[in-house]
Amino acid sequence: MKKLLYVTANPKGLEKSKGLQIGEAFLETYQQERPEVALTRMDLFSLDFAQMDADLVFARGKLAGYGYTLDQLSEVEREKILKMHRLADEFISHDYYVFVSPMWNLNSPAVLKAFLDNLFIAGKTFAHTANGPKGLLTNKKAIHIQTRGGQYTGTPLQEMESGDRYLRIALSFLGIEVMDSVIAEGFDLYPQKVPEILKKAKEDARLAAKEFSKDPLTV
Repeated sequence: MKKLLYVTANPKGLEKSKGLQIGEAFLETYQQERPEVALTRMDLFSLDFAQMDADLVFARGKLAGYGYTLDQLSEVEREKILKMHRLADEFISHDYYVFVSPMWNLNSPAVLKAFLDNLFIAGKTFAHTANGPKGLLTNKKAIHIQTRGGQYTGTPLQEMESGDRYLRIALSFLGIEVMDSVIAEGFDLYPQKVPEILKKAKEDARLAAKEFSKDPLTV
């Protein structure tokens, strides 16, 4: 059975978050198109996962470059590295990924970057080769739904946006096919147009979901 992981990074909840509402519009259409795909929801603000602190950094280094075995790590290091691998394994077990996040201060919420840090595991999600790093998560597909208070697309501010850009780079690095993002912007800049912007964004999300549902591997 194919599986979709729906990853959200917004603490406001569905009622107050425009991004989550757009995400639900995407999911509704996707599930109509692909009812056989199992859905897993993952709220990053409620998820307990390993952080890249000194213990985890040292654990990764010892295992990757210094010939340590898992048993030779300290108890704390071992606990955190295993926690990291469990999250990565959960992620890998899915075939499709939908990320929903707002732009905060030119980037995504820090919790999303912390989550992605858990996915960069040499030998599991990417490999070092003679020609450089190679992503191992092939035959998988992802899309990002992002909300922005300002107007960035087609303006001088466009190059300052780094949240959507980084997510796309990170997923592509791991070998995942990344579709065009669904971007809804101008919510703070044009408060009188919020209903209009939200309506258009939901329409865009539904169209994106139909495109996302097309899977040549299942034909």
